Amino acid sequence: MPDAAQRETRKALLLLWLVPALWAVNYIVARKAPGVIGPYMLALGRWGLAALILVVITRAELWQHRATIVRAWRQYLVLGTLGMLICGAWVYEGARSTGAMNIALIYSASPVLISLGAMWWLGEAFGARQKAGVVLALTGVLHVVVRGQWTALGQVQFVAGDVWIVAATVSWAAYALLQKRWPSPLSATARLAAICVGGALVLLPPALWEATRAGADVLGSQALLLVVVAGLIPGIGAYWIYSWAQKILGASRVAVALYLGPLYAAAAAWGLLGEPPGWHHAVGALLILPGVFLVTRPARPAATPQSPA
Repeated sequence: MPDAAQRETRKALLLLWLVPALWAVNYIVARKAPGVIGPYMLALGRWGLAALILVVITRAELWQHRATIVRAWRQYLVLGTLGMLICGAWVYEGARSTGAMNIALIYSASPVLISLGAMWWLGEAFGARQKAGVVLALTGVLHVVVRGQWTALGQVQFVAGDVWIVAATVSWAAYALLQKRWPSPLSATARLAAICVGGALVLLPPALWEATRAGADVLGSQALLLVVVAGLIPGIGAYWIYSWAQKILGASRVAVALYLGPLYAAAAAWGLLGEPPGWHHAVGALLILPGVFLVTRPARPAATPQSPA
């Protein structure tokens, strides 16, 4: 079966190029949502739609493994909280006050956190080069957050949205690591269906609160369009490819796909939202991306299957 395994690996590597592009769509949705639909309602609609579609597709497998799913129900609620509530609603909350390029650059540091978690939880080696990469990447994130104004930190107007995105970045790293920490007999599609159900359940209470408070957005056709786009493209599309590829390639190797996130996001933000990148974005990218490369690049690429391709 080596030929079949090699084909699967090549397919996974090829599809990984799509993941950052699909996530870039979510940044556009996030920036279009304020005044149209609230962050928790948008996240609930997105993951509720994804859950419905995926449950229908994988209903036979889910029923076959129902006992296993019930035993692991806490895991699906935790993964739903990390991947759908925090990495969903909190990103939409953050996008109310920060730009799409900031979101992409801060998120691009998540492979660093994934590699740190792999070292602490999974006992992976972490040498001097990886430590240097952590310093570079985190310095780049801070450079973006302070908008390059290191010499006038006291005068920097910190944006709350960046804090939301930092929290979502940490949550994404935990989401990716826990999927490896908690192996599942389910296929990537069925497991994502179960996680989406967990995410929809934890999103329901805050979404209902959001919808009933004074001044809540009146939902209309534009809100429905954003929900459908978010559910199908960065929802089912990006998460399914990421989860499926992670089973084949491993968490650290798949995380390298986020290298391309800022490039896709910069093009989308400038072309569709009129948000031109600034010099602090360029400097941040020059720090973050090499830092991520140093952290995730294996010590001996010829001897290990974990090298980026």
